[in-house]
Amino acid sequence: MIVVASDHGGLSLKSAICAVLKEREIVYRDLGTDNGDSVDYPDFAAKVAAQVSSGEAEQGVLICGTGIGISIAANKYPGVRAALVHDPFTAKMSKEHNNANILVMGGRVLSEVEARNLVTIWLDTAFEGGRHQKRLDKITAIEENLRSSR
Repeated sequence: MIVVASDHGGLSLKSAICAVLKEREIVYRDLGTDNGDSVDYPDFAAKVAAQVSSGEAEQGVLICGTGIGISIAANKYPGVRAALVHDPFTAKMSKEHNNANILVMGGRVLSEVEARNLVTIWLDTAFEGGRHQKRLDKITAIEENLRSSR
C-alpha cells in the first residue's frame, strides 16, 4: 500500500497523483490535507513517514510547496528514504540507486503533468541492489549507531 499526503501547497498535485494510483489500480490511502487551508507540512510528513517507517505502508508520496521541508521532516524517521525529485532522471535514480520509499515533490515547482510523469517513472523503476544495497546498509548502520548512542 502507498500512503499519500500534502500540505496546502501540494493539494492539486496530490489529487493528480492519487488519480494515477487509481488508474493503475494501486491500493493507496490519502492522509490529507483535504482543502486549501494553511496547514503545517511536518504534520503530514509525520503521517506518511510513520507508516512507512513502521512497515504499515510500503511506500509513500509527499508534496509541499517546494518539497524541501516535507522531505526534511520525513527523513527524521528510521528507515525512511524520502527523495525530493524534480525531473525524470532524479525520479528514476531515487528508486534505482537509492530505493527511495517516499517520493517527494514540490507543488509550486511542478505541473500536474510533470508530477504524473514522475510518479509513474518512480513506480515503474526497480531497485538495482548490488553496490547500491551496500550503500543503503551503511545508511542503516548510521541510523542504528545514532539510536544506540542516545
